[in-house]
Amino acid sequence: MKKRENLLLRRHGLQKSPTCIQGFDEITGGGLPKGRPTLVCGGAGCGKTLFAIEFLVRGAMQCDEPGAFFSFEETEKELAANVASLGFDLNDLVRRKKIWVEHIHLERVENEQSGEYDLEGLFIRIHHAIESVGAKRVVLDTLESLFSGLPNPLILRAELRRLLNWLKAKNVTTILTAERGEGALTRQGMEEYVSDCVILLDHRVDNQSSIRRMRVVKYRGSTHGTNEYPFLIDQDGFSVLPVTSLGLNYSSSPERISTGIPRLDTMLTGKGYFRCSTVLVSGTAGTGKTSIAAQFVEAACKRGERVLFFTFEESPSQLTRNMRSIGINLEPWVKKGLLQFHASRPTLYGLETHLTTIIKLIEKFEPAIVILDPINAFVAGDNQSDVKAMMLRLVDYLKMKRITAFFTNLTSSGENIEVTDVYISSLIDTWLLLRDIEIGGERNRGLYVLKSRGMAHSNQIREFRLTDHGIELLDVYVGTEGVLTGSARLSQEMKDEAEMASRQQEIARKQIGLKHKREAMEAQIVLLRSEFEADEMEALKAIGIDKERNEHFRHAKEKMAASRKGDVAEKTRVARKTGTRRILP
Repeated sequence: MKKRENLLLRRHGLQKSPTCIQGFDEITGGGLPKGRPTLVCGGAGCGKTLFAIEFLVRGAMQCDEPGAFFSFEETEKELAANVASLGFDLNDLVRRKKIWVEHIHLERVENEQSGEYDLEGLFIRIHHAIESVGAKRVVLDTLESLFSGLPNPLILRAELRRLLNWLKAKNVTTILTAERGEGALTRQGMEEYVSDCVILLDHRVDNQSSIRRMRVVKYRGSTHGTNEYPFLIDQDGFSVLPVTSLGLNYSSSPERISTGIPRLDTMLTGKGYFRCSTVLVSGTAGTGKTSIAAQFVEAACKRGERVLFFTFEESPSQLTRNMRSIGINLEPWVKKGLLQFHASRPTLYGLETHLTTIIKLIEKFEPAIVILDPINAFVAGDNQSDVKAMMLRLVDYLKMKRITAFFTNLTSSGENIEVTDVYISSLIDTWLLLRDIEIGGERNRGLYVLKSRGMAHSNQIREFRLTDHGIELLDVYVGTEGVLTGSARLSQEMKDEAEMASRQQEIARKQIGLKHKREAMEAQIVLLRSEFEADEMEALKAIGIDKERNEHFRHAKEKMAASRKGDVAEKTRVARKTGTRRILP
């Protein structure tokens, strides 16, 4: 175990020369092998020369490493004009001795083999360029032109190996470009064996759409990404998107953000979507998918959040005009810089280029929310699997960047609306379904939450209305006749109201009858009470008279007993003492 630890401590990584090309250094773990040759091969128009010259320009401008570019096909003037559109001022770098550019004109007749063939002249010119600008990077573009007049493969391989060994001795990082051959990476089929690093650029056409991809075929002494990676050539130069290296290691957010529709927030436990989640709204044409997206955009902009809106069917002007008809004005947010539109047809370029373009715009604008409307616009023919792979990469990227994603998807009438064309339902956190409800020759909209991960949500259908003051959700009528919306709902509600009014009147009539009975009963109670009180007074009066008579009779009897000198008085005293009122004889 200790021996293994000592070996790990002595392990050193391969020195690398950064290309400063967006995404490429991430794939290769730092760039190209420093002081070693790299082969960049591919078909015509795939970007070999651009990759090589950008390696030199960015090295000179960002890494303070001058370079030398030797072209066997294009002149210095042509090269400067070609890269000027990318923002590279090649002539200025040449004047400042940051880059040496030299065109070596070769004719096939001049390269005919006569006697012993060698590249001593080329060595001298490269040596002079390196010494003149202190070059750390060298590009030879392309090898086919250099060896086109050398038919002997043994001599070709020997001279190529000698050239690469000589460049290694100069300790310069070298890029060799070569055309791709049939059944091999290059036409000669040997350059890839003598190079330490081999990069394959591919430019293919699938379903009339252009696709650019890159793969690191080999990299001696270093680990590297082995997948195919989409790359883009635009006004900013060469950029690679290493999306296939993304995984499921992103974090989730407990924060909730409003949908912009109060009753929809209520359906989602009153708080709306999770931030950094994915939301999908699907439905047939005209159900209001874009309107829900626009309402969400407006709510986000009111919170001061940036929104990037990708539209693939409408122009930004048309979309903002249409949204004004339902009371959603997006133009102020565009002027404030919180909302940015990007409109393009899905057929403009291939899926990988679309994906790379989306990522570049996200990196530049840094939005909190991204809208794609609609995602099924990319589906053409049998490319559903490719679109799903693209969306999988995009969703992983957005979650890694902690961006809330909002997608819309158009479904065809009569199809299973719970299945999307690109089959990405498993990637979605909250899925809203819009559906047409046709009753009595009238078409209305309904909305319900199919799923919403991590939260309780309503399972009821709401009638979905587009008004001049925004989106409204109404309760649908659910009865014995099924779900009713629109005029059918209003008619049924009127019937229910009439029936309820009739029942209310019957209740009121019964309540009045009870009231009258109660009043009659209370009147009878009052009469009986008054009669009772009168009888009570008479009875009490009679009782009082009888009591007085008894008392008078007692006093008279006592007086008589006293006058007769009897013992009545003594007996009376004893009776009073014992509590008895009886008069003893």
